[in-house]
Amino acid sequence: MLVLARSDVERLIDPDLLREAIAGAMADLSAGRVSMPPRIAALVPERDGLLAAMPAYLPSAGALTTKLVSLFPRNRDRPTHQAVIVVFDAEHGTPVALMDGEAITAARTAAASALATDLLARQDAEVLAIVGTGVQAAAHLRAVPRVRSFREVRVAGRDRAKAQRLVDEARGWPDSIGARAVATYEEAIRGADVISAATHSPEPVVRREWLASGAHVTSVGYNTAGREVDGATFRDALLVVESRAAALAPPPAGSNDIALAIKEGAIGPDHVHAELGEIVNGSRPGRTDARQLTVYKSVGVAVQDAAAAALVLEAARRLGAGRDVAI
Repeated sequence: MLVLARSDVERLIDPDLLREAIAGAMADLSAGRVSMPPRIAALVPERDGLLAAMPAYLPSAGALTTKLVSLFPRNRDRPTHQAVIVVFDAEHGTPVALMDGEAITAARTAAASALATDLLARQDAEVLAIVGTGVQAAAHLRAVPRVRSFREVRVAGRDRAKAQRLVDEARGWPDSIGARAVATYEEAIRGADVISAATHSPEPVVRREWLASGAHVTSVGYNTAGREVDGATFRDALLVVESRAAALAPPPAGSNDIALAIKEGAIGPDHVHAELGEIVNGSRPGRTDARQLTVYKSVGVAVQDAAAAALVLEAARRLGAGRDVAI
């Protein structure tokens, strides 16, 4: 079995190829060309944590994978998301690779958000707000500017010092664009054309009254105790998800944000306009008006991990990366 550490995975991921692979996987998912059972999770209620299993078969990539991912939002001295991915040979079912799943989860989630931004945001979008300061926020700060030419990027979190640290870190990236830390979520969001929310907040950090006409919101945050996007934002938006079945499943498998918006009567289940794959393949329209509010709400789906793992494994074999281990 080939073992790939986080440093290997980070080095082998090409963000533009990954975005293209995610687009193909989303189109395949919406067209029914994949096998992806509902996510299951074991709950650890005393820590607000969970351990989820996410298997998938993506025939177009020859990828048969499963991810085991834990989400422990109370973590302070270690990541809130921790994961491993096992890749199996799709011909014989033999396990062939074990790779770090944290880097893949961050990269594929941000790549899907960048894809959604490319498909749904206005072409003239100029101001990006990154809401959050963790791993996912950093991944979005890398990925989303690859699809639009932003003249201003704002970063906000609960702690301004952490937002400033992310901004300072980003200055050292080879593909860095300028960003600045701001004091509050509201300051980041007001007047922004694209908002990328990646928090564990139990209270909404994206509020309808802060959003400008024609804004596009991506939301990848999840908290079993609450939500990061308020119901009014969903109510007024063209809502796109990865998978209707996944997004509308009862939490923790589905979207807590959408579930709470439905519970309070802001929207109904039929408010979901499209799956991302339907926008990719053209079977459903995206934005039709420059003033339209659009929202992409992500819960993460296993075919994204499969597409990313297949890319990483192909690159590892080509470049001789990783370490072979007998099991």
